[in-house]
Amino acid sequence: MKKLTSYFFQGLLYLAPISITIYVIFLIFDFSDNLLQEHLSVMIGRPVPGLGVLIMLIFLTALGYIGQTIIARPFKLFFSKIIHTIPLLELVYSAIKDFFSAFVGKEKKFNKPVMFKINSNDNMHRIGFITNTNLEAFGTNDLVAVYVPFSYTFTGETYLVSKEAIKLINAPASEVMKFIVAGGVADIYGNEKVISESKNKKPIP
Repeated sequence: MKKLTSYFFQGLLYLAPISITIYVIFLIFDFSDNLLQEHLSVMIGRPVPGLGVLIMLIFLTALGYIGQTIIARPFKLFFSKIIHTIPLLELVYSAIKDFFSAFVGKEKKFNKPVMFKINSNDNMHRIGFITNTNLEAFGTNDLVAVYVPFSYTFTGETYLVSKEAIKLINAPASEVMKFIVAGGVADIYGNEKVISESKNKKPIP
């Protein structure tokens, strides 16, 4: 009976991650497709599964291309002026823009995984990503901003940490992010090297 139970849970372990991943992808696909499917069905005369997603991908790609040209510059300036006139709207817009830019922008922010101690008297560490090394606005050049994601969620906290206390994790940022989000159960390999301002050690850029 114990072997049968073990086989059952082993099969569940194999099937559950794949099934949940496929289901999440299906939900995202279905939601995106349904945004335009109602209007497309009226225009074409019948529903075409996947057409809404295809049109959305083409539109976003074209929008990204146009946004890099001179043509879009006046529209971006006009839109920026409107945003800046409404403080609350500017706060929300800037936060969302910076968040997406950190992942898909030209200068990705979550690409420097590090670990640091909360209290120098104990051996407890936190894992995060350096997001800003220029904190002159806070009146110091000895601190860096480190974003620490929470496990099993998309939220996190920002810490201002001394450069001397930072240890750079010698592992891919995506693997470290997976390790954090999965609550530490994911395997990750790599060596750690201490970051300092000394001549023999490479400082934080």
